[in-house]
Amino acid sequence: MIDYKYTAKNPKTGNNIKSYIQADNQRDAYKIIKNLGLIPIKIEVSGSGILGFLDNLTKSIPGKDKVLFSRQLSTLINAGLPIIQSLNSVGNQTKNKNLKLVISQVINSVEGGSTLAKALASHPKVFNEIYINLISAGEASGTIDKALERLADQQEKDQEILAKVRGALIYPLIVVLVMVAVVTFMLVEVLPQVQVFYNSIKAGQLPLITRILLALSAFVINFWWLVIAFLIVIFVLINRFSKTHLGRRLLDSFKLKSWPIKSLMTKLYMARFSRMTSTLVASGVPLIQVLEITSKSVNNVMIEESITHAIFKVKGGKSLSSALKGDPYFLELVPNMLSIGEESGSLEQMMAKTADYYEKEVDNEIKNVSTIIEPVMMIVLGIVALIIVAAILLPIYGLANNSAFTGG
Repeated sequence: MIDYKYTAKNPKTGNNIKSYIQADNQRDAYKIIKNLGLIPIKIEVSGSGILGFLDNLTKSIPGKDKVLFSRQLSTLINAGLPIIQSLNSVGNQTKNKNLKLVISQVINSVEGGSTLAKALASHPKVFNEIYINLISAGEASGTIDKALERLADQQEKDQEILAKVRGALIYPLIVVLVMVAVVTFMLVEVLPQVQVFYNSIKAGQLPLITRILLALSAFVINFWWLVIAFLIVIFVLINRFSKTHLGRRLLDSFKLKSWPIKSLMTKLYMARFSRMTSTLVASGVPLIQVLEITSKSVNNVMIEESITHAIFKVKGGKSLSSALKGDPYFLELVPNMLSIGEESGSLEQMMAKTADYYEKEVDNEIKNVSTIIEPVMMIVLGIVALIIVAAILLPIYGLANNSAFTGG
């Protein structure tokens, strides 16, 4: 997607509007502007400054701000305020400058005759496909307020789970940072002094582990800039590779197959799938469209492929429960609850209950993973410390033994 800056005329008011949209090319950008009910005057690729800004909109707009936006807009529309007035009110109350900019652009689009769903769709990095489809369904049924309320609930659940997962990673991250800091300090400050000491007493041939660490110490001291450059290059390469199809497959497969996070990640994806399915079905989105949206929003290539295969089976006449039954990436409870929901006509409720169950299971798995990771990290830290201490003390023990042998 390319970011475009455009100037267009509102045929209803005669005013010129300046804003930004995203499209694959200039022709598509022209069509989008026309669909908004505007007359394009000028379309150009946006400058690097705003380009970088728009590229980081998702990062610069926290999830809690999006939840608050949905909740406030739902309340105002439910109270009977027109959409434009509701958006203006929410925009005035919003403290996040980036979100204010997005809301102002949405207001311009809606004033130009666009639907709310189309206006929000111009900002795919802020409002995902689920958001757009729920708003579109709400507009069609006259229940935008309920759609926004469901979106706020969905976003709150997602933020809550992600916060717990991130919280579980804080301790291992702190341990790793401490380990890196200790090792760096030993290499840069302690080992050079040890080498000076051994040279002064003419310790002779040092143990292999000591020589390796001393060589590493000298390299880090003399070529620290090269070490930093190497780490940056590795980080950039890994980051780029993780965004390729092969990289995503490897990473997502690792999440679903590796101990000790396998169970945690699987249940996390089951909770996400169930919650999104429940929300979309409740909003009246057709089942095939529900699956297409969910497959892209679960954020795992392996799960996405499983849902895609299920879509073909459902189109062929199978029920969703039978289409997912036996899939290696779907836990058995999901198709079982789907089956109950399909038979009783309560698919939304069954999926909501499934989501509640797996969200609680995610909490338990986070505790289990934390219980496992803590001692493992302490063992690793101990091994690193033991290697460094051994490299320092082994020559001393060697000297002591030689002295004892000579004296005897």
